[in-house]
Amino acid sequence: MEDRKYAPAYAHDPIEVLFENVFWVHGSIKIAPGMTMNRNMIILRQANDLILINPVRLNLHEEEKLCSLGSVKKIIRLGDFHGLDDQYYVDRFKAEFWCQKGQSTYKSPTPNTIIEENTLSPIENSEFFIFSTAKYPEAALLLKDHNLLITTDSIQNLTNWTHTTFLTKIVLKLMGFKKELLIGKPWIKRVTPKGGSMRDDFDRLLMLDFEHIIAAHGTLLRGNAKSELKQVVDKTF
Repeated sequence: MEDRKYAPAYAHDPIEVLFENVFWVHGSIKIAPGMTMNRNMIILRQANDLILINPVRLNLHEEEKLCSLGSVKKIIRLGDFHGLDDQYYVDRFKAEFWCQKGQSTYKSPTPNTIIEENTLSPIENSEFFIFSTAKYPEAALLLKDHNLLITTDSIQNLTNWTHTTFLTKIVLKLMGFKKELLIGKPWIKRVTPKGGSMRDDFDRLLMLDFEHIIAAHGTLLRGNAKSELKQVVDKTF
């Protein structure tokens, strides 16, 4: 496997436990010269199988630690803006790749399974949620055993700006990002159909039963997530 065909492992924290058999990596991505921001990977363990949500490439030490947790079997991309390291993991571990159709930011790998409204999740007692109004693919995954909602760019809990450079913080603030639970303004601007609204999608999302949220950026919102998100939705729309 030729390493030069993949993005490098950018700075990241060690693998940590969120819930039983749910782990995360708080990492980063370079978006421009002098500009990096944080991004997260979620690792789900089912028996000895590992399912990676929105993968982040790890350094050698943490990749060895990942392998000690189980065997990487599936890669799931939940949002169109993410996917930089998907091909690396698919090639490295010969893993299945799951995503919605119509990926535009990262057009590879070729999916083994297309995620649609009625697609059964490969994780026990969980379900996909599709933002069906969005012009570009975006989904979420609900882990019912933990009342945990996993999102990508649609909902972010940016209480922690670690791995985010000073210049990036300035740009994020100019774009309306604050250290709080929010709906990403660049995301909603890009995915909302002309003359339309994403409100119905978020109202459907709020019908799900969840207490916690972990997104592709920021940190875990532990407890009271649904009521906090309702306030954000009302404020946004």
